Order: sequence, then structure tokens, then C-alpha cells
Amino acid sequence: MVDLHHSKNHSCPQVKVCGLTSVEEAIGCADLGANAIGCVFFPKSPRHLSEIQAKEISMALPSEVKKVGVFVNESFSNIMHKVEFCGLNAVQLHGQESPELVSRLQKENLLVIKALFIEGKPTLDEAKIYEASAFLVECGKGFLPGGNALEWDWAKVKNFGCKYRLILAGGLAPENVFHAVSVSMPDAVDVSSGVEFSPGRKDLGKVKSFLKAVSLCQLKKDLRKIF
Repeated sequence: MVDLHHSKNHSCPQVKVCGLTSVEEAIGCADLGANAIGCVFFPKSPRHLSEIQAKEISMALPSEVKKVGVFVNESFSNIMHKVEFCGLNAVQLHGQESPELVSRLQKENLLVIKALFIEGKPTLDEAKIYEASAFLVECGKGFLPGGNALEWDWAKVKNFGCKYRLILAGGLAPENVFHAVSVSMPDAVDVSSGVEFSPGRKDLGKVKSFLKAVSLCQLKKDLRKIF
């Protein structure tokens, strides 16, 4: 087992691996040092999974790894049903959810992540209307909600991250994450397609390389723990 101690090193970002569909791969990501695992509940996504699959993944993970459900414009009741059934302790809202929904979910003792977009809605300027635990920022110019494996100018969020807890996403991979982190200085990074061999299936060799690259990022700021 390789433990890269991301949660113990406050000068390198935490890591969320998103779009898991396999129990074995989720355990593998956790063993390698991922701080959070994401399960996508969006039917149009190639990484969409069933409640049963998500529950099996959640139950197999150690308690210190956050189990994040990713939702796009879902109702409070639908989100809470999946949270309770699957054993999730964090939600990521990746659509045009209302500030009221974010606040309501915060009261359920959940980590609530709101996605914002450089080229989409809601924008970075709208962060102030949300009572989110943290913000995930990506470009937002692809066909589907999510990074769509597209690189973008990550430096655009550096100032935003000085004010808010920032998760950097979109186009990240083992070969570019060191640069991306260096120019944006996020508290955490989110990777999905950059460590896959097919949609929803993770290449643990790539995951290991990604985590190693992140562990080399020694940022000159005290990063805020998210997961």
C-alpha cells in the first residue's frame, strides 16, 4: 500500500477522485491516499451509477474518506434519499441549484460543495450568495456538466481561492496537475477522466501517478482542509 499522506500535509492539496463505479477501484483509490471519492447521480453522464452500486462503494471505504454524491439540478428530497440510502456524507451540486437548497443541505450535517464556472452559470461572482462548505471551479464550456477533460486557464481562480475554499477541477491529469496547482493554489483538486482507462473505470496506475504529482506540490500557504 502506498500512502502519500495528503491529509497530513497542509502544503499540498487534498484529492477527490470522482466518477467511481467499481468497489475495487474505489478501495484502490482510498488505499493510494485519495481524501474523497465521488459517485455521479446524473443519468446523462457516462459515469452514472445506481444507488446499489454507490451504497456498496460507500460501505467499502474507510471512515476517513469522504463519500461524495454528485447531483445536477436535483430536488432536496431526491438528494437526501440517496445520501441516506448510500451512506454519503458530502454532496456536490453541479447545476444551477438555488442558494436555498445549499443552505437546507448544510443543515443536514453534510459537506456541501457548489460548482461554479468560468464560462457558465453560476459564475464565480455568485459565490457570495451560497453558504457552501467549499466551491468546485471549472471552465464549464463542455457539452455535459463536468470538466469534459478540457484543460483551461487554471490561474484564473487563484484570487478566488484566497477568499473561498477552492477545489480545482476540469482537465486535470498526472502530467499537468503539478502545473495546475502551482498557478491556482487550490485547497483540493478533483480528477475523473484524467485517471481513467474508460468512462467510470479508473486506472490505478494513473491514480498513483496523479497523487504522487500532487504530493510534490508544496504551496507557500496554509491550505484549508475540505474533506
